[in-house]
Amino acid sequence: MSRRDDPFGMSDEDDAKDLGFGSAGARDETLRLLNRDGTFNARRLGLPKLRSVPVYEHLIRITWGHFYVGSVLTYLGINLAFALIYTALGPAAIRGMSDGSTLERLLQAFFFSVQTVTTVGYGVYSPVGTLANLIMSLEALIGLGGFAVLAALMFARLSRPTAEVRFSPHAVVAPYQDGEAFMFRIANGRRGEILEAWVRLNFSWVEGHPTAPVRKFEALDLELDHIVFFPLHWTVVHAIRPDSPLHGWTDERLRDAHAEFLVQVAATSETYADEVRIRSSYTAAEVVWGSRFANIIDESQSGVIGVDVRKLGDLEGSR
Repeated sequence: MSRRDDPFGMSDEDDAKDLGFGSAGARDETLRLLNRDGTFNARRLGLPKLRSVPVYEHLIRITWGHFYVGSVLTYLGINLAFALIYTALGPAAIRGMSDGSTLERLLQAFFFSVQTVTTVGYGVYSPVGTLANLIMSLEALIGLGGFAVLAALMFARLSRPTAEVRFSPHAVVAPYQDGEAFMFRIANGRRGEILEAWVRLNFSWVEGHPTAPVRKFEALDLELDHIVFFPLHWTVVHAIRPDSPLHGWTDERLRDAHAEFLVQVAATSETYADEVRIRSSYTAAEVVWGSRFANIIDESQSGVIGVDVRKLGDLEGSR
């Protein structure tokens, strides 16, 4: 695999002096550029209010459990809201509704609302009068549109290329060959396979006068930045040699410089046959010096090599 196949589009001469955070972000030495979950600490202001709320993106990315719970709660909330309206109109507004207590009428109105939203229409209840029919028509329209949106969201979630790459909670600076190396571990967090995985690592730090700090960026060369198959875990290694931007750095200096290591992973999801990208970062406080990653390979079953992703961050040695 040649460098030109790198999905990040980097050339050997690319030093990544500016990753796109701008001069304002570069000057703020307290700002974490990239959160562990891959989100940026940045906001875009001045957008229309409806566009500034990423509802669609949120509904696409949340877990299936949260998606189903949110859908059910929305469904129940709509039906309850219309049930309250029908109940307020009185028992004469819905044919078939008994003249019982308020709670009994609310329950009957709720079931009538369910039948209207889902267009089931058993015929036990029916609206009476212009106002009740208008409200029923509005609810039916909301129901049709709502189920269409729900179906579209479910299709988008199912067809969206996804991959879960887990990162070790900490990076380490550990003995490596005749010197030291900066390392972190990643693993495939799902049963589906990942192929053609690439990793890009950038080092960011702040230097300069306290009143005029400047954030700098350097791309870190990796011992291996590409693997064809990703069935187990991958320890990503940057050897700290004399030509490394990390040469001569210490734990204290990293913390004083508000250092951050920005990670990008690009891979192909075999399930969707499409490229997926994942981001994360490590701050100086999340780098452990003098420890090694513990072995998490399980060879107890003959003919099968396993990796316990729950132990991805396990360390051994002095800290």
